[in-house]
Amino acid sequence: MAKSAGNKSIQAKLVLLGDMGTGKTSLVLRFVKGQFFDFQVPTVKFGIRDTAGQERYHSLAPMYYRGATAAIIVYDITSL
Repeated sequence: MAKSAGNKSIQAKLVLLGDMGTGKTSLVLRFVKGQFFDFQVPTVKFGIRDTAGQERYHSLAPMYYRGATAAIIVYDITSL
C-alpha cells in the first residue's frame, strides 16, 4: 500500500494475523476490492473509543482504557 505525502511516497506493509474464520479475508476484500459479503455472520464486534491527544484530557484516559480488549497505538514516525 503506497500513499503520497506531498512529493514523498510512503509504503507500508500490513500483516493480518488471526485464527481461521476470524475475518482476515473479509477485511482484505473490503478494503482492497471494495467488496463485502453481507451473508457472513459477524464473529467480532467492536466498540471503538477515539481518545483526545491533548494534555488537558490525559486524566480521562484511564476511563477509556478500563475494560479494553485491545489498543492501537498511533504515532507520527517523523517526529521521533
